[in-house]
Amino acid sequence: MEMSKLLDFIGTESERLNRVYGNLDSEKVILARTVKLGEEVGELCEAVLSNLSLQWKHKPKVSRDELEKEFADVVITTLLMAHSMDVDVRGALERKIQVIKNRNKGKP
Repeated sequence: MEMSKLLDFIGTESERLNRVYGNLDSEKVILARTVKLGEEVGELCEAVLSNLSLQWKHKPKVSRDELEKEFADVVITTLLMAHSMDVDVRGALERKIQVIKNRNKGKP
């Protein structure tokens, strides 16, 4: 998926969520999305452990499809949070990638 399509979806989804939850003030939206991100990261961690068969034996192993869904949940929730804080995700990613490239110059 192209970044522009993804960010368009995030904008539309953010508006939908705002309507569903009654247009909360921006601080409450940021707090709610921060808590939701923590929840999604926890679910991803559990799915990774399960997929690697490192969970309790009585828990069913998570499928690859379910693992991918959990990764997507983390990405979408992160982008929703960034949107609510007016973060230029595209610019932030470009700058961070450049920092990483510069740091890794000359390294194998």
